[in-house]
Amino acid sequence: MLAKANRITSADDYRFIVRRGAKVAGAHTVSYVRSRESGTDARFGFIVSKKVGTAVRRNLVRRRLKAASRELVDGGVTAVDVVVRALPTAATAGYPALRADVASALAARGRRHPAVAHAVAPGTEDG
Repeated sequence: MLAKANRITSADDYRFIVRRGAKVAGAHTVSYVRSRESGTDARFGFIVSKKVGTAVRRNLVRRRLKAASRELVDGGVTAVDVVVRALPTAATAGYPALRADVASALAARGRRHPAVAHAVAPGTEDG
């Protein structure tokens, strides 16, 4: 589970990040990434619509995305806000695929911001 400091809870924050963040499309997710002041915690938010499936399936996808985000936070990602929107294909995707989508979104953003790229090492995805 993500700590409270690592969660986006405000609807205004979600809206701001989606509108102003860099959009990074993956196979199963679309992520919106926005840098924050250095020294601040990374924050993550998740959007899993009914197009993904039943409530059970949506909650499974959300839990997998939260676990992937927790791994990134534990790995040292800081000073970034990320909103991850699950696509309908996320319903059948496994945990490694969802984790790879989230990590690649941060790595793509990290190409523009070296501090994020350093925290997300390219060889950290397990198959």
